[in-house]
Amino acid sequence: MAAQRTSKQSGKTSSQPWVHTDGREIQEFGTVRMFPLGLSFDARMYSCQRLNQVLADTQILYGLYKKHHWLMRGPTFYQLHLLLDKHAEEQLKLVDLIAERVQTLGGVAVGDPRHVAEITVIPRPPDGAEEVPAMLSRLIQAHETILVAAHDAAARAQEMGDDGTNDLLVSDVVRTGELQTWFLIEHLVDTPLIEAPHDGHSR
Repeated sequence: MAAQRTSKQSGKTSSQPWVHTDGREIQEFGTVRMFPLGLSFDARMYSCQRLNQVLADTQILYGLYKKHHWLMRGPTFYQLHLLLDKHAEEQLKLVDLIAERVQTLGGVAVGDPRHVAEITVIPRPPDGAEEVPAMLSRLIQAHETILVAAHDAAARAQEMGDDGTNDLLVSDVVRTGELQTWFLIEHLVDTPLIEAPHDGHSR
């Protein structure tokens, strides 16, 4: 490091990469920088706090989808294996959208999985494999947790004039979550593919 600094101070260029560098934290988590966005400090602080909660829970939901995608069992393995992976990819897109909204508002998005684990309110599942209905129910419950928070945060963000956060929560988080919940719920309906006539005779 000393050699690198000497080279820089002397005005000479070097192809030696600066590895293992230490740097100070330039913005603390839970703070916002002021941008000319036409939004008050209070509105942006509120939105960043609520978005980070939704962001943490969404990252956990994404992880749950991947876990259950890998551990799926039984006769519906193929379709659920594919469905859960599709839902996971859609949740991963939401993670990026939410995080970028936090950054747009001047905040710091929660990203480290260990930090996410400290913030999330979604219960931790067993480390092993569960029965299929239990896995689906767990995903539905996680969705509901996020949906309740997103509805509440969207309404409050709108009251505070943060239309961008309101739109993200309603158009992306809520609508995606509701649709995915519907797809999961229909797999928990216990109905046969073909129902035999009650009299035992074919029609």
